[in-house]
Amino acid sequence: MNASPQHQLPIIRSAYNDLTKSERRIADYILKHTDRIMTETIPELAKHTGNANSTVSRFCKKLGFSGLQDLKYALASELSSEGDENYQDIHPEDSYQDVAAKIFQNITDGLQDTLKLLDFEAIGKAVDCLSSARRIAVYGFGNSATVCRDIETRFLRFGFVVQAYDDAHQQATSASLLTPDDAVIAVSHSGATIELMDTVRIAKASGATIIVITSHAKSDLAELADITLTGMGREVRYRSEAVASRLIHMAITDVLYTGIAMKMPDRYLNNIQKMRAVIAEKRV
Repeated sequence: MNASPQHQLPIIRSAYNDLTKSERRIADYILKHTDRIMTETIPELAKHTGNANSTVSRFCKKLGFSGLQDLKYALASELSSEGDENYQDIHPEDSYQDVAAKIFQNITDGLQDTLKLLDFEAIGKAVDCLSSARRIAVYGFGNSATVCRDIETRFLRFGFVVQAYDDAHQQATSASLLTPDDAVIAVSHSGATIELMDTVRIAKASGATIIVITSHAKSDLAELADITLTGMGREVRYRSEAVASRLIHMAITDVLYTGIAMKMPDRYLNNIQKMRAVIAEKRV
């Protein structure tokens, strides 16, 4: 993955869970000492983080940079263009107004991070794939299952054959019956759910095109994908669920939905008119 200058800090956050302990020490140091890092050499950074020189070089390349100088250039560009937003965690003594303000700000920051992380060439490929698929299977568990259900509901408006599954056995059955003419959308915050990866492997063996929406671009699930769309939320540690990421993954599906609507405007508008006419009959 080629990292453009403004992508640096979001890329560190997105890849953080996939870094080794040694690499995380480097990431933590960079995020905490952004001013100091600009004048440091590889040996100095290695010394301050308790690592070998080779670990620092490997860390830079793992994030998509050619080396430390490339990473520092990216960092300087990021800070000069907009700076890094302060992460805001929730504390037990916070008022409801504080809680709302922090959650809303973290979601906003997460959306801006995602805008920098998104591969728009991959978005285009996903739109083309979904527009021409014979059928679309959507897989996810837990919070991600709500994103999958939203995809199913919205994509039905195009007249697509689309179905969301949140049961491992149903997923496996569905995946085994897919063909090279079909597409899969797999949604996972962590990209590490074993059952979902099993399902995707079955779908891949069936020849279906795999589109993954995740918060971790270097996760095991992303490695199985033909197309990976990465979006990350700044989660508050007060809660265990990936609340912000769920909303951000929905925002990514909104981009896909709008892209498909733009690709087939006549079909979209005709279907919307039919849908509104039918729903109007059910209102008082």
